[in-house]
Amino acid sequence: MFKFIDVHSHLNLPEFDADREEQIKKLEELNIGTITVGVDYETSKEAVLLADENPNIWATVGLHPTDNDKEVFDYQKYKELAQHKKVIAIGECGLDYFHPGDKEKQKDLFIKQIELAIEINKPLMLHCRPSKGSMDAYEDTLEILTTMSRRSLDMRGNAHFFVGNINIAKRFLNLGFTMSFDGPITFSRDYDEVIKYLPLESILSETDSPFAAPMPYRGKRNEPAYVEEIVKKIAEIRGEDFEKVREVLVQNAMRVFKLSI
Repeated sequence: MFKFIDVHSHLNLPEFDADREEQIKKLEELNIGTITVGVDYETSKEAVLLADENPNIWATVGLHPTDNDKEVFDYQKYKELAQHKKVIAIGECGLDYFHPGDKEKQKDLFIKQIELAIEINKPLMLHCRPSKGSMDAYEDTLEILTTMSRRSLDMRGNAHFFVGNINIAKRFLNLGFTMSFDGPITFSRDYDEVIKYLPLESILSETDSPFAAPMPYRGKRNEPAYVEEIVKKIAEIRGEDFEKVREVLVQNAMRVFKLSI
């Protein structure tokens, strides 16, 4: 059993080109597992390669709603890549309304990736970012997921970098989805209410590295090993024993993504 599992990192991105192997070795020494997330086809391939070569790394394959809007989603190519035994989810996929873009195009892309997840029976790694002062992207995401869930009783997944309110959290819980939290919970109180509200079994820890580093590393490049700071803060916010929270969050990740060692 791993000590921690970071369910959403990007060791496949250029920010880690200079020291990727050192980062992976550090995770091994600290007994930390991580899921390396694809944002387009090339980074998905890189995630699969990293997962194939390292027992403490798993991969997701997917096309981000806005990060690579020039790529046309090739269902068959992604399906072939997703057959790899270390690919544990489809994504990150979803809706991002924080930046200007074609919402209908995003919805179409999202639905295709949900269809892929249903076909190959793997969970979704959701990216959902609402416009400022709104829950709009969550509202549309949940509407799509609710409609698609009627086609598959086993549709499941995780809402990464969760910034929704309790009402949105309730609706994800009703669909059987988990929610993961990262660096900002260590320096912003905006997440406390939801973290206290959620059942511990529905919470996951992540870094989204190289982005959004937690305290005391804020302003620096984030690393998967910093997931420990997230787990510490979740335990502190909930007023629960750190060891209990640590163990349950590892078990949650293993269960949701059916991680095999």
